[in-house]
This record gives sequence, C-alpha cells and structure tokens, in this order.
Amino acid sequence: MKKSDIKILLVDDEPDILEIVGYNLKNEGYSIFTAENGVQAINQAKKTHPHLILLDVMMPEMDGIEACEKIRELEGLEDVIIAFFTARGEDYSQMAGFDAGADDYITKPVKPKVLISKVKSLLRRIKSEKQENLVTVGSITINRDEYLITKNGDTIFLPRKEFELLALLASKPGNVFKRDVILNSVWGSEVVVGGRTIDVHIRKLREKIGDDYFQTVKGVGYKFVVDA
Repeated sequence: MKKSDIKILLVDDEPDILEIVGYNLKNEGYSIFTAENGVQAINQAKKTHPHLILLDVMMPEMDGIEACEKIRELEGLEDVIIAFFTARGEDYSQMAGFDAGADDYITKPVKPKVLISKVKSLLRRIKSEKQENLVTVGSITINRDEYLITKNGDTIFLPRKEFELLALLASKPGNVFKRDVILNSVWGSEVVVGGRTIDVHIRKLREKIGDDYFQTVKGVGYKFVVDA
C-alpha cells in the first residue's frame, strides 16, 4: 500500500495541533483528514474510513472516549487503529481510553520525528494483517479476505471447504498434514464426515489447481508441494 493511500484522521479541538501535526504527516505522504470534536470525528470516520485515527480526549460536544466507543460500533470501522493523542497522561485517563477500544496512547507534547515513528509503528499492524490474509506460494496466491485463489494471474473460484483445505495445506508448504488434523481444522465439529471426504476434496483441488501441487503420504495425510 502506498503512503498516499493511507488515510489518517486527526481529531483535536486546537487548530494549532491540527495544523502542525497535519503538516508533518502530510509531508510524510499520508492523506490527512481533520475534525475538531467527537461528533465531527464520527462523521469523518463514516465518510473516509481511515486506517488510523489520532484522537484527542478533552474536546467539546463529545469527548474522545465517547467518540472512540461509538466509532468502534460502526460497521466497517471495527478494526480501525485508534490512538489517543492528548496532553492528559494520568493512569486513569489511559485506562479509560483502552477500555473504550483504543489501540495506543500518545502523550502531547511530542516531537515530530517521534510522532512519525509512532505512526509508522501503528500502521505496521495493517501490513502484518494484510500479509496474513494474502498468502503467495509459487504461482498461487490465496486471498483469505475475499475467498479467492489466483494462479498465474487467473482467478479460480473454490467452494468454501476446498478453499479452506487448500489454505491449510499451503500455509506450511512441504509439511505433512495428518488426516485427523485436516478433518478437525477444515470441518471441525460442524458435521460428522469420513476420511473419504478429504480424498474427494483433494481430487477436486487437483483438477482445479494442478495434480502436482498435492502429494499423498500413504497412511498419514497430504502435503502441498511448493516447487510444483
């Protein structure tokens, strides 16, 4: 993700803070949005869907604690990174912030370089989550968020269980997954299934993905071959 694609919502009732902090973050290449109180913060968050919110605590109309709680309840914003950005460093204030759903706490005043480093550290959480949900093995990419498989750029649509079986095997290429582990991980306790169920799904995956990717280990289970 390019820096210009990363949206940061800066919320503070002091115009100087919005101007100075906003200026430094813009210079880093981020897209910056601002709000002067909790009510505006909620409205901006709804419109812009930011990746990170830097949220002051003491503000008119609605304080940061209440705004944080309400933002966490908004559909699509449950996972937005929220860091309180405030001059209040008392323990009770920090505890209230974390209880409201904050991810971190930055105390003012803060030097621009320190703030930038903190922001970069917070944004790394987005990258790590994306990496976990987008796995590439050889010419195959598995997108866990969208339940999509691409092979050499071509999209392959798989039923849910086939997708989960492929994702499991490809999560550790070369590792032999025992049949009971596969059954428990993919089917769990939803329904009672037999060992043949795995074989049928493997056969379908071989037809759609390629026979060479899946290796049978007799009497044990299956493994995903990386260099297929």
